[in-house]
Amino acid sequence: MILVTGATGNIGSALLRQLHLRGATPLRGLTRDVARVSFPEGVEAVEGDLTRPESLKSALDGVRSLFLVSGMGAEADVLAAARQAGVEHVVLVSSITVQTHPHLPAAGENLAVERLLKASGMAWTILRPTQFASNTLWWAESVREHRTVRVPYPDVGLPTIHPADIAAVARAALTDRRHQGRTYALTGPARITAGQQVDAIAAALGHEVAVVGISRGEAHRQMASFMGDRTADAVLDLMGGDVNDALLKVRDTVSRVTGSPARPFQQWASENTAAFR
Repeated sequence: MILVTGATGNIGSALLRQLHLRGATPLRGLTRDVARVSFPEGVEAVEGDLTRPESLKSALDGVRSLFLVSGMGAEADVLAAARQAGVEHVVLVSSITVQTHPHLPAAGENLAVERLLKASGMAWTILRPTQFASNTLWWAESVREHRTVRVPYPDVGLPTIHPADIAAVARAALTDRRHQGRTYALTGPARITAGQQVDAIAAALGHEVAVVGISRGEAHRQMASFMGDRTADAVLDLMGGDVNDALLKVRDTVSRVTGSPARPFQQWASENTAAFR
């Protein structure tokens, strides 16, 4: 039995579809509200909340492989519950910042979860993706209402990754024991700037979208209002304020693990035009 947590999220939903298409059974998807989800036929929807590990008992019953995204709940208690339930292997989504920006608070938190998993006695596979293509959904309202994106560091190119590629590597790890005990840094196939991302979204929509560069200070004021000062500073560093060779590096891990090339940002944009209309 494979349990996919975060099953309605960008990675989890793609992972469920890929596992289902590959015939991985039995298969469960964890959600906070089973009445509001529609999983592929044959996928069991189970209810639970990662912030309340006591709610996971029935969801973990019979599970041998678990997919978990760091930062979604009380990971120490979730891992303890998984071990007690007899889970044998955990695929954890961490962050590439563990190796590129270990000084950032979120990177330290992710590293702590990685260490908990390695010390748990369960087999493990750790995925460390870079910036998600889906992060550009932050721009959706501005694109819809103003056909404009205001962004700091519009000319900094990062190897943004399609969430479906993170899912594809997770699918391989969940179904092939050869990936146990491995840590994979994951990126997209090429660097792409924020300006180029906006251009790709505009091309997919069939109309122009303007890019307006803004200062770090202005961006920080906007972001801090909903994520706090410290997180806003960290995100801005990763967007272009404190890039380094490790963050900029394009890796071929997706193609090596899955046998298929990593998806370009343009594909993500064409698949998600509805969010920007």
